[in-house]
Amino acid sequence: MPRDALHIAGKIIAPGTDARVNIETTQLYTNTPIYMPVRIFHGMEDGPTLLVCAAIHGDELNGIEVIRQIIQRTSVEHLKGTLIAVPIVNHLGFIHRSRYLPDRRDLNRSFPGLETGSLAARVAHKFVSEVVSHATHIVDLHTAALHRTNLPQIRTDISDEENLSMAKAFGMPVVLNSEVIEGSLRYVAGQENKHAITFEAGEALRFSHDAIKSGVQGVINVMAYLNMLDDREMPPLLVPTIANSSLWVRADGDGMMVNLVNLGDHVKQGQTIGTINDPFGDKTIKIISPINGIIIGHSTIPLIHQGEALYNIASFRKISSVAEKINDLRSYIKNQ
Repeated sequence: MPRDALHIAGKIIAPGTDARVNIETTQLYTNTPIYMPVRIFHGMEDGPTLLVCAAIHGDELNGIEVIRQIIQRTSVEHLKGTLIAVPIVNHLGFIHRSRYLPDRRDLNRSFPGLETGSLAARVAHKFVSEVVSHATHIVDLHTAALHRTNLPQIRTDISDEENLSMAKAFGMPVVLNSEVIEGSLRYVAGQENKHAITFEAGEALRFSHDAIKSGVQGVINVMAYLNMLDDREMPPLLVPTIANSSLWVRADGDGMMVNLVNLGDHVKQGQTIGTINDPFGDKTIKIISPINGIIIGHSTIPLIHQGEALYNIASFRKISSVAEKINDLRSYIKNQ
């Protein structure tokens, strides 16, 4: 029995077709329409529909490059199921190099959106109704916020077995068990019985070689896990370790921070991981790790206000095992 065509944004995508669709999301006040370009690979054989999207936060660039490389490597002739690729979801934020939309709302707190709501709600509604509705599985690509960086990691609700399987297949050293936040893309995915994971790596407004290489391989691993690639079998890069919790270490004072650790470092409870110094050298505040864990994110700007989040530390039962896997990932990336 022949596979059905895919109907998206008023377009009909026949099986075996590689197509581009431009979805109008809003307009500028110059009456210029803003489009969300979507690339669709609709295979001849039945299979899952994987949505890979990036730049829901407009200043997060690594995922855009990940998707560009995935598109270049994908051939509809060798694809089972459907791949939907959306490199830039938040175009207005992207144009302004901003995490947010012009109405200062966070698109990843606006799902599923509302057709007659705020600007963010309208963009979210269009993305969900025209694109997300077709997906069975979702890989959402992110970076840390401005002036922060993240170790390559997967975040998902591991109580969903398929989410956990996708997270393991992606092949990062760290999977963070992350509760779903209302209004996020993972929230609406769960509401609609879809399976979603978030890839976090690198920092805003920057390309990171490590993050991009990890992301490309991870997406291919997920496609292989979903049996979408009929010409190859690609096992996960490594078996990840699951962290059930993480915490942010915040500044106890103001000043300029000297960072003493790197992403992926194993730190011990009571260890000094940085210092905050005043410009005259009269005062130094030690930043102490409150737990044993792995640094999975940290601030990248040395100018610090009291209470600011500085280090994100994840806790694991077997920290040494995680450290070994992080070294394995670094070796793999170095050899690419």
